[in-house]
Amino acid sequence: MIAVAEIERARRVLDGTAIRTPLVRLDVESDAEIWLKLEVLQPVRSFKIRGAGNAILQASDEELAGGVLTASAGNMAQGVAYAARLRSVPATIVVPEHAPQTKIDAIERYGGRAIKVPYDEWWQVLVTGRSEHAEGLFVHPVDDERVMAGNGTIGLELLEQSEDFDTVVVPYGGGGLLTGIASAVKEARPDVRFFAAEPETGAPAAATLAAGTPTPVEYLPSFVDGSGSRELIPRVWEHASQLLDGAFALPLDEVAAAVRTLAERTRVIAEGAGALSVATALSPRLAGARKVVCIVSGGNIDPAVLSRILVGEQP
Repeated sequence: MIAVAEIERARRVLDGTAIRTPLVRLDVESDAEIWLKLEVLQPVRSFKIRGAGNAILQASDEELAGGVLTASAGNMAQGVAYAARLRSVPATIVVPEHAPQTKIDAIERYGGRAIKVPYDEWWQVLVTGRSEHAEGLFVHPVDDERVMAGNGTIGLELLEQSEDFDTVVVPYGGGGLLTGIASAVKEARPDVRFFAAEPETGAPAAATLAAGTPTPVEYLPSFVDGSGSRELIPRVWEHASQLLDGAFALPLDEVAAAVRTLAERTRVIAEGAGALSVATALSPRLAGARKVVCIVSGGNIDPAVLSRILVGEQP
């Protein structure tokens, strides 16, 4: 678990950079109340400003002398570029070749430099923290305690916004979002259940919990580009596995339907990863839940993909 003292520190560091996002109810027929934590409203339209901002704003001038570097499918890239601009240092982002152009455009809009590489090369940068294309302070999108502490500020806000939620569903990519939020919440309310939501096109957390041992899976790129992977990040899984009550692999059609429901019922635009938690809550998977909080993690979806989803076509 991440120390609550570090999460509290992160909240002070992020004051004026990340916003306190609202918690609103989703008006649908359901056995449980469904509430939405709308991280889509952050300055970079995803929760990543919390982790990236905490890591970069706390870094020393010496650490930032060569700029910053990260590996990201898009949202962490935007958070890093945004925070690097606040510190007036260059940001280089290595992105997998399937990253949507809308996210690459946003990286450049915030002053970052995006470098596309094959997925396997991108994964190696993620694992090693090094790239032949650039130098600088490597800010891991997941496996960094400052990043996870920044993510944990969402948990502090939830505790202040609601006293009676019993279940939280979090999109799972690398596990840093879940680890941060659950560390904050379970310190105060250990009875709250946490579930991970992944796309079925890359769901190693669900596979690992089912098998009882770390289990790599086949990964297929999809419109859910901000979540899912081939394998778990071992050090982060050590944290996350202690905080999880379960994990679900969501079919893509259910995720698309959740994107559509959010747009129709709340006028909230969520990307695929951001809708994973809502897809879970709209299904019968959360037996016994009374009040569910869905972390709507981001809204950086390609407009063409969104258009197809809204008219009921395959994204």
